[in-house]
Amino acid sequence: MPDFILLMHDDAPVKPAASAWPAYLAGLRQRGVFEGGSAVGDGICVRKDNATRPITQTIGGYLRVTADTIADVRDLLPGNPVYEAGGTIEIRELPIT
Repeated sequence: MPDFILLMHDDAPVKPAASAWPAYLAGLRQRGVFEGGSAVGDGICVRKDNATRPITQTIGGYLRVTADTIADVRDLLPGNPVYEAGGTIEIRELPIT
C-alpha cells in the first residue's frame, strides 16, 4: 500500500482546534493508516551555492498515512482540524523505494 504525506498549510480562516487532534489521530491509528507526523517550526532553506531562499511559511505540519489511492486519503480528511477549519491540505504520494 502506498504512503502519502499530508502537508497542512497555515491558511485556515479560523485557528484549528488543538483539542481536536487527539481524537483525529486516534481515528487514523484505529484504521491502521497512521505512519507519523508532526508540527513543523522555523527553519532555513539551504543550497550548495549559498543562495538564500525563504522557507515556505504556510506549511504548519504534516502527517504520513498509508492508503490505496489519493481518493482514499481524501476520505481521511473529515475530522482533521486544519481541514475542518477551512485550511488547505496538500496530499502527495511518496515514491516507493
